[in-house]
Amino acid sequence: MYPRLANTLQNMSFFLFGARATGKSALLRSKIITDNSIVIDLLDDEQFITFSKSSKILEERLRSHLHRNNQMPDWIVLDEVQRVPKLLNEVHRLLESPEYRGKIKFALTGSSARKLKRRSANMLAGRALVNRLFPLTFEELGPDFLLERVLNWGSLPGVYTADDDHIRAAMLRSYVTTYITEEIREEQVIRNIDPFLRFLEVAAQCNGQIINCSAIGRDCKIEPKTIARYFQILEDTLLGFYLPAYEISVRKQQRQTPKFYLFDLGVLRALSGTLSVPVIPQTYGYGQVFEALIINEIHRLNHYYEAEFKLAYLRTKDGAEVDLVIRTPRRDVYLVEIKSSASVSEESARKLERFVDSVENASAVILSQETAYRRIGRVDVYPWREGVEGLFSVQKECLRRNLRHV
Repeated sequence: MYPRLANTLQNMSFFLFGARATGKSALLRSKIITDNSIVIDLLDDEQFITFSKSSKILEERLRSHLHRNNQMPDWIVLDEVQRVPKLLNEVHRLLESPEYRGKIKFALTGSSARKLKRRSANMLAGRALVNRLFPLTFEELGPDFLLERVLNWGSLPGVYTADDDHIRAAMLRSYVTTYITEEIREEQVIRNIDPFLRFLEVAAQCNGQIINCSAIGRDCKIEPKTIARYFQILEDTLLGFYLPAYEISVRKQQRQTPKFYLFDLGVLRALSGTLSVPVIPQTYGYGQVFEALIINEIHRLNHYYEAEFKLAYLRTKDGAEVDLVIRTPRRDVYLVEIKSSASVSEESARKLERFVDSVENASAVILSQETAYRRIGRVDVYPWREGVEGLFSVQKECLRRNLRHV
């Protein structure tokens, strides 16, 4: 198993949210679960039915463990807790109980935040940290990272480590037809799954583009307001994220139309029905998936390293665009253009440089497949891995120092 960047502390309860098959259970098995742990898998129908009837059974399990082992469990794991949101009230009660306070720790996983938000579930008010888990990043894969494999098949752990491309394709098709469909049905907010499946294919084809609910609705023969709701379901079930338009004013930002990125390139290609078509360098499609990869990597590392970067895209009234705008907590702004080519032209650099004077505290960066750093005018051109690592260098060191003192 590859070492994961998710920050699961050993001395405090936590939530771990992530889409199905990102490796939540494997991470817990490798980091915290011991023979002296209580593990409750709410994907198991029997366990689900049992705890749906009464959340008090959780304390009964705890007391039974104490009776058998004569000691508190190292961890109590509730896998896919969003299936029984009322269990969180019982978790809260146990954490605050004089009998157990300071003696028990919970690890709570979930592949959807929708039920928890919709039912105003008890999120334990700071008594548990909230972590996210994503498909594997290039930093987690280290020397095993293969760009062409990720661009074609994504980086869900099971898919990436599969033996060959036929197995990867089968796994991704199964993911789309089984995991995603099950997840959406589980939400109990869509009566008819067929229109949603039509929407998924069109949404995948529009990945990384500005959302136009009216146009997508016409293609899918679905009302625009329903399309907007479907995108929200994707975000709530952790299958994608919005990239807002860049504005200093939050109010103005909310009036702009965002882009939407699916969380994994393999799932993206499975949904769009293009798994059998290889991603070929120096084509338009290659540039699209390469851009989606970089934006996903920065989105993931922003969470893992707690950088608190605000991510957006910038588009002017005349249609000029910057792929990614990163605003740091110190108000520094990086205007990032993503190029899949091995050689960045001076014209590309000049186009980006024009934005620098119009955005306060802005620096211009191009992330590309060039092999060495160079500077063109006021634009820094980086090999993409070196550039992404540089963005998070300060945050990584701060996080390491903090963890050493935990």
